[in-house]
Amino acid sequence: MKKLLTSIAIIIMFLGVNAQDDPPHPNDNVNPTGAGSGNTPVGGGAPIGGGIFIMLALGAAYGGKKVYEFKKRKLAE
Repeated sequence: MKKLLTSIAIIIMFLGVNAQDDPPHPNDNVNPTGAGSGNTPVGGGAPIGGGIFIMLALGAAYGGKKVYEFKKRKLAE
């Protein structure tokens, strides 16, 4: 009985996922023959520059922490 209920729950979850519509393409509202067609990138116009700098800073901080811990452990030995 427990396996049956689990199977039914999984099937219902998959039906809910399949019921979702695909997101609209970012160029759907652009006139293909008008000015500005093809200027919008496929992913939209989302800026990613700030996120890259944040990730680089976090990576440098993590690397610095690891080096500090390694040197601290090396001196303790």
